[in-house]
Formats: sequence, structure tokens, C-alpha cells
Amino acid sequence: MKLLLDFLPVIIFFGVYKSTDDIILATAVLIPATLLQMLYTWIRSHKIEKMQLVTLALVVLLGGATVIFQDKTFIQWKPTVVNWLFGAAFLGSQFIGSKPIVQRLMESNLELPAIAWRHLNIAWVIFFIVMGVLNLVVAYNFSEEIWVNFKLFGMLGLTLVFILAQGMYLSRHIQNTDNQD
Repeated sequence: MKLLLDFLPVIIFFGVYKSTDDIILATAVLIPATLLQMLYTWIRSHKIEKMQLVTLALVVLLGGATVIFQDKTFIQWKPTVVNWLFGAAFLGSQFIGSKPIVQRLMESNLELPAIAWRHLNIAWVIFFIVMGVLNLVVAYNFSEEIWVNFKLFGMLGLTLVFILAQGMYLSRHIQNTDNQD
């Protein structure tokens, strides 16, 4: 459910774009949709994750620039900036603090050896970097419509594939932990 909620503004952006072929209008709708998503999250849980705040700030900043300057380049860069910022945060957590970010996010649900947490965290770093690069490749080498499709279907699909691969990695380590008991 959380993944769907996280992608809801993108789905709305996609729907507006597909019905109007106007990326500026779709971006203008994306901004309040993201604000409403954050409001809903706050009402429901009384907390908003830092990653969600970063995304919101970039939607408002780069989406606002897209609308003000009537230039799609700003919104096309948003997924790359978000992914690279997340990648930098995950990478930095390998060296700052006692635990990588992925461990802080998931350790209440499972127990892994420290090396597995570090490998998983680096996998996320690589994923975020690759997603940022892929976004730019599609934005600069394909049509606007293909980029919009990629933003929803490509990025969502690749994220789901990565999460499934992460699940397989985690199950291998969980089984190893169980076998050691």
C-alpha cells in the first residue's frame, strides 16, 4: 500500500499528461497532488519520512520552475536529483553513524549480519545511481511521451524488480541465520 501511495502523484501526473499531452499542466497538477499525499500521510500516521520531504521539496522546487519557466527540463531532472540524493545519503550512511540507512529502516523487522546490511545498503546506492542515469538517458534520447511512460512504468517496474531481488537476497541470509541456530 505504501509503494502505491508513494507513486500516486506520479500516476496522477501520468493521467493528466495522457489526457492533455501537456507536461506543464501535468506538472502543475503534480505539485498539489504531492502536497495532498504528504497531508494524507501526516493525518494517517502523524509523521513524514525524510525521503518524502526531500521528494516534496524537489517537486515544489523543480516542478515550480517547470511551470514558471514553461520548461520541461526541470521536471525531467527531478527523478535523477531525487535518486542521486538518496544514493548519496545511503552511501554516506556507510561511513557516518553506527549503521547504514537500510539497516535503520529494516532492522526492526529482521536480523542480518552486519556485512549483509552493508551489501544491501550498497545495492541501494547502486540502484539509485543507475535509476538517475536511466532517467537522463530516456529524457534526453527519447520523446517526451516515452519519458512520461518510463517515469511511471519503467521506474515503478524497475523498483519492483529491485525489491524482489532484494527479497531473494534477504531470504538467503535469513535462511543462513536460521540454519546456524
